[in-house]
Amino acid sequence: MYTLIGTAKLNDVDPQAWLADVLGQIAELPQSDLHELLPWNWKPPQDLALAA
Repeated sequence: MYTLIGTAKLNDVDPQAWLADVLGQIAELPQSDLHELLPWNWKPPQDLALAA
């Protein structure tokens, strides 16, 4: 868990927002698209981006 949080921080991603979004999407996302959830590829959902 520490590694996930540290990696998010190193990529200027809010760890809490990233983990919440990833955990909500991971079960429904095809395996071929999992790379989109990595911190360096992740884009926050539109409602989170507007709140920041």
